[in-house]
Amino acid sequence: MTLEWEQVIVDSADPGALGRWWAEALGWVVVEDDPNEFEIRPEKDRMPGLLFVPVPEAKTVKNRLHLDFRPDDHEAEVARFLALGARHADIGQGEQSWVTLLDPEGNEFCVLGSRRS
Repeated sequence: MTLEWEQVIVDSADPGALGRWWAEALGWVVVEDDPNEFEIRPEKDRMPGLLFVPVPEAKTVKNRLHLDFRPDDHEAEVARFLALGARHADIGQGEQSWVTLLDPEGNEFCVLGSRRS
């Protein structure tokens, strides 16, 4: 069997606004800008992408799936995400080497620390 990972679907109240936020945060490009499907990718023809779709209900509990990022400069990336409008999140993680943040619609994601050799 051959599979190619196409995208991750993100339910959202405002797909365009959330998708544009993530495009700026990740430095990705917009490949679909439609009210029912807003897709971003690392490059136009490179996958996987993030596809933002509208849902009527608001997020109410901790995500079952979230994204982890491992930057070269942990503190700088946390500061950059916060400057873009992310917020700190306490999901019971305690003191860790990573920081859990929330995007503008409250979806958790983590900025990891340095990889140990």
